[in-house]
Amino acid sequence: MPWLKRRRTLLLSIGALTAAVLLANTRDEMKHGAVAVARSGRVLGALLMNVNDYRVTLKDVSEDEKTWNSRMKACHQRCADRTLRVLEKNGSIFIKLGQHLSSMNYLLPLEWTQTFIPLQDKCPVSSYEAIEHMFMEDTGQPIAFHFDDFEREPVGAASLAQVHLATMKGSGAKVAVKVQHPALKEWVPLDLALTRLTFAILKYFFPEYDLEWLSREMELSLPQELDFALEGRNAMETKRHFALIPDSPLIIPAVHWGRKRILVMEYIAGHRMDDLVYLDSNNIDRDEVSAALARIFNEMIFGDTCRLHCDPHGGNLSVRKNDHRRRNNFDIILYDHGLYRDIPIKTRRDYAKLWLSVINADEQGMRKYARAVAGVSDEQFPLFASAITGRDYGAVTTSVVSARSEEEKEVISGAMGEGMLQQLVQLLGQVPRIILLILKTNDLTRNLDESLQTREGPVRNFLILARYCSRTVFREQVESVRNNGSVLWPRNILGLLAAWASYVRVEAKLSLYEWYIYLRRKEALRDHHWEPIHTMWFAVLGRLTENASSDCISALDGPQEAAPADGNAIPTISDGSSTL
Repeated sequence: MPWLKRRRTLLLSIGALTAAVLLANTRDEMKHGAVAVARSGRVLGALLMNVNDYRVTLKDVSEDEKTWNSRMKACHQRCADRTLRVLEKNGSIFIKLGQHLSSMNYLLPLEWTQTFIPLQDKCPVSSYEAIEHMFMEDTGQPIAFHFDDFEREPVGAASLAQVHLATMKGSGAKVAVKVQHPALKEWVPLDLALTRLTFAILKYFFPEYDLEWLSREMELSLPQELDFALEGRNAMETKRHFALIPDSPLIIPAVHWGRKRILVMEYIAGHRMDDLVYLDSNNIDRDEVSAALARIFNEMIFGDTCRLHCDPHGGNLSVRKNDHRRRNNFDIILYDHGLYRDIPIKTRRDYAKLWLSVINADEQGMRKYARAVAGVSDEQFPLFASAITGRDYGAVTTSVVSARSEEEKEVISGAMGEGMLQQLVQLLGQVPRIILLILKTNDLTRNLDESLQTREGPVRNFLILARYCSRTVFREQVESVRNNGSVLWPRNILGLLAAWASYVRVEAKLSLYEWYIYLRRKEALRDHHWEPIHTMWFAVLGRLTENASSDCISALDGPQEAAPADGNAIPTISDGSSTL
């Protein structure tokens, strides 16, 4: 019958379509599985070859030291080249891992860090078609629905995302559209597992070099960095915080809207922070740029309601001229707000006391608060002190205010060859993650200050740090007094007055020196006959901060234990440029 024939035809058509869909899905799954096997095989193959290469090289110790060092360098280079090929082939988060490793010259051999440097500029670019498809998946609408104009070629690309310029539909506002690389969704879970397995295998064969904390940090931070809606909320929260600080030059692009993989924000362009030609040609004072940067990140560390931006590097900062500001003639623009952390109040306070002790060259205080902040033992303390300051331990125990000499840099670099690498790896593995992120922020301000070639050197930034530390300790003193009962009690009134007097004394001393710096910049004060006065101020700064530190901490702390007599004899290590 005709209806039976039509029914049979319909059923056969449905069956054929279902079979085609299942076959397509099966083929997709098979293709995904084949690629996953290939990605895993590349990582594990290179890893096992590297492990064997190092074990064979390390076993042969019969040669003289010069020959052995040469063989080790060759081994480092072979393994680094092998690893680079895998990172480039796999892409995804392996590019980001390689970029991070390229900056770890305080921890990895030079052959590794230099080999990975090209990854800084070798970021993937996703096609316009892939971005269009992602817009349809995430918003249900094509790109043209959201924008009157959308540049097909990105203006910038990074390991996790790329940025396109566009014009908002209706308003005509020029915006920057940050889009995640679509392929990350498919491969991030596998790649994180491979990273975790890699460091576990390395630890198994070389237990003295435990780098598993790197994979743990990636597993914690990467999901946050890949959530662009969260990044938008972080950006606006930080923008509101700094809007309440008078004369702050910090600019954070406003967020129009965001999804998990798409972020649309105000387009604000600037120049690199270390573009000295741009700064000088626009009469932007390098010292003021460095000081403004120090204030911004110290506010993030010590501000009561502020959170810490955890990915501070030169690519996430820019500067532009702004003649409409009352205090300075520039803006500092901060990008990439995917990763923020809250600093516990006790950590913040102990860290403030640690730095006041460092500025004061108070070794007893430094050891006490290093233990409180990071659980650092007396044996590990010299290494930790060098790590947080970027200075040789001798400078830490005398004066970190002075600029680093070339001789000191050579001493620091030479320490890496004296068996300190293993101790540094172990120390970084036990220090709380939030402390490592704070140290990373310290590195940023220290490195940029050196690249800006400021006239005052590190002195100005230490003054700013001392001011934030003294305020933090003062607030703790006030809170401690208030917790002891009514503020009207005579004992509490005296306690508040003492805390206030100490704080005002510190502020007066630091303000006096900052005014001197300001006046010295005036044209009339730049003559050479002012140089002896400038030299005198450098000498007395240590005394100013010494008294400041004692004033701020004395109300909270009792007697301190004496430092070990042989503390200065422990060797130290830091590359002086990057602690993380």
